[in-house]
Amino acid sequence: MAKKAKTTNKTTDKQRFQKIKSFFGNRQTQTILGAFLVLFSIFLLSSFISYLFNWQQDQSQLDSFTDKKVTVNNLLGKIGASLSHLSIYKGFGIAAMYIPILLFFTGISIFLKGTLIKVRKFWGWGLLGMVWISISLAFFANKNALLAGVVGFELNSYLQQFLGKTGLILSLLFLLITYLVIRFKLTPEMVHSAVKSNKTALEDNEINNDKKEEHSEEIIPVISVPQPTVDIPLTKKPTPIFEKPDNELDFKIINSEEPKEENITIDVDNIVEENQVDENLSDQLVKDFGEFDPTLELGNYKFPTLNLLRDYNESISVDQEELEANKNRIVETLNNYNIGIDRIKATVGPTVTLYEIVPEAGVRISKIKNLEDDIALSLSAMGIRIIAPIPGKGTIGIEVPNKKPTMVSMKSVISSIKFQNSEMELPIALGKTISNETFVVDLAKMPHLLMAGATGQGKSVGLNAVLTSLLYKKHPAEVKFVLVDPKKVELTLFNKIERHYLAKLPDTDEAIITDTTKVINTLNSLCIEMDARYDLLKSAMVRNIKEYNVKFKARKLNPENGHKFLPYIVLVIDEFADLIMTAGKEVETPIARLAQLARAIGIHLIVATQRPSVNVITGIIKANFPARAAFRVTSKIDSRTILDTSGADQLIGKGDMLFSAGNDLIRLQCAFVDTPEVEKITDFIGSQRAYPDAHMLPEYSGEEIGTSLDIDISERDALFRDAALVIVHAQQGSASLLQRKLKLGYNRAGRLIDQLEAAGIVGPFEGSKARQVLVADEAALNFLLNNEEN
Repeated sequence: MAKKAKTTNKTTDKQRFQKIKSFFGNRQTQTILGAFLVLFSIFLLSSFISYLFNWQQDQSQLDSFTDKKVTVNNLLGKIGASLSHLSIYKGFGIAAMYIPILLFFTGISIFLKGTLIKVRKFWGWGLLGMVWISISLAFFANKNALLAGVVGFELNSYLQQFLGKTGLILSLLFLLITYLVIRFKLTPEMVHSAVKSNKTALEDNEINNDKKEEHSEEIIPVISVPQPTVDIPLTKKPTPIFEKPDNELDFKIINSEEPKEENITIDVDNIVEENQVDENLSDQLVKDFGEFDPTLELGNYKFPTLNLLRDYNESISVDQEELEANKNRIVETLNNYNIGIDRIKATVGPTVTLYEIVPEAGVRISKIKNLEDDIALSLSAMGIRIIAPIPGKGTIGIEVPNKKPTMVSMKSVISSIKFQNSEMELPIALGKTISNETFVVDLAKMPHLLMAGATGQGKSVGLNAVLTSLLYKKHPAEVKFVLVDPKKVELTLFNKIERHYLAKLPDTDEAIITDTTKVINTLNSLCIEMDARYDLLKSAMVRNIKEYNVKFKARKLNPENGHKFLPYIVLVIDEFADLIMTAGKEVETPIARLAQLARAIGIHLIVATQRPSVNVITGIIKANFPARAAFRVTSKIDSRTILDTSGADQLIGKGDMLFSAGNDLIRLQCAFVDTPEVEKITDFIGSQRAYPDAHMLPEYSGEEIGTSLDIDISERDALFRDAALVIVHAQQGSASLLQRKLKLGYNRAGRLIDQLEAAGIVGPFEGSKARQVLVADEAALNFLLNNEEN
């Protein structure tokens, strides 16, 4: 009860904090608060100035604050006089004038929705400056009570007792130097440079004054008399072109002193050093505006609360009699085959108990493994699984189902510290292990998940557990879901969060895809999105989506160049076998391409099927889905198809599952989340403010856009006739056939199909069926095409 009350109080405090944060984050609240601070700062400044002239008269009147007959001379009345008296006389003295200035700039920043980073620094330096000025004025003008205030006098008196007058002067000087160095980055080199610049400027002024005095002396023109014309031999040097003509006046300076060599000075321009910044532009933007916050548009979004999930009695009861009986039967069965045991240990889980045995020396492991059916018979239990040996341990494991299994609720795994403190990109709480530990994995590192199991064994509940985990951990700006539900009933509840979490094609009514044709278009649209994201990663010079988003948040990528924050995209397909049956290669090809390449750009696939046969889960699919989740299946062949090993056929159902990520095979009890719980979660999210629409995927035009409108013959593809021959010979009209025969891409094959339809060679699009071929043979085709050309 105490723990529950503590959790409730913690939740209440968190909700209260969210309400306060939401109130002050409201734009109307910010506008009112900003206006109040600006006007209040003007009020304070006016009252402070008035107080400087009337403080002696008003000071004696403050004791009669409520007496209407008593008046004050302050411009802002008794409130202004009281605030001024408190701030100046009993506070920091003249330095208190800094308070209205701080309030003014704070109010302006809040009113205009500016950044508060500079304002916070301004307040820090301002308060320190007020204290320093107050102490300094108290030290140098201790007879004037108005200059330093009570705070300044008290601090000055207190510091002088410990430091003395000399020590206090040195301390104040040190604080002043520290302020100048930190605040204005003042250094001795800067002071020296400034002094040198002033000295050079003075010398330049003196030189200019001397030149003016020299030019002010008497100047007498001297006329050069022209000389007789003399032929100049060609061997002599010609007259330079810059010499003055003979008839031009020369100006000569006549001094009373003897002519002496004139000292010529050279003017040297000051070397101008370019200003340098201490940080680049992106760092300055982050400093001024903070990092880019993708969640800002839905800044008031609230994550689902834990009370939306149902509580179950999840205490595991250890039945000592059952454990002892099972131990005796295991030992007895092995003794019947001359297999001795050194020791045995039991680990009780929610639905299964693991018995670890250490056989005697010389016993072959394969001998114990072959006794699996005999041990199951002796225990009279379904779902016995032998692990020989347990990876990482020198023991052999025998998993035996409990007679009284314990429910593993979604609330217990979501509220676990392991999940709540997880720093994974896409954390998923699948359930609990045999040792009753919450099992959390990162979808971003899987990078794709293949789920399979027979009907009614917990596969759909597992999908809901995956989606619920992400809804409890990721903001709508950080992850988007593409949901494919051919059965049309499993994922419909998530329609309520369409404008928060779902992604869809443009001009599509419903975000949850149930039509096979739209599935094909969506998968190809995701391929287009994948290629576009790789282009963004290339231009940003990063290797994956995590590095890209970190760089974008740090404002190192320019949105004008097409860069944007990239949310993770999780594609969930509830029944993959149905898509393979109806669409075949048109579905398998884009899924295989996404599975191979989409990991780095944040597109992850979760594919579920109830028919784990080799024609559904092909080699290409398995090779690109290293993470597998297997619920109970009916045969060892199905188990090997999913996990590449047996074991899934020995599960007990009802959420009992095996999870494989590489070489490890872990038995889990999947967390149970019921339909009413999912409905509560989606209602909670859907009731909040959302984006204007669902996240839009790139537009893709597939075969269904085929039209019977005429297409100009001159615009036909160069392979039009070859494509027509392929279609007529095969009597099958599909883009995939042209892709295989002519080695084309899907888009070009689709355009050829449209052109063949316009020419009357194939019929209109008919869903998952191949188009009808309207031309019987090659002769009829040639006749049709020749008539068009004529």
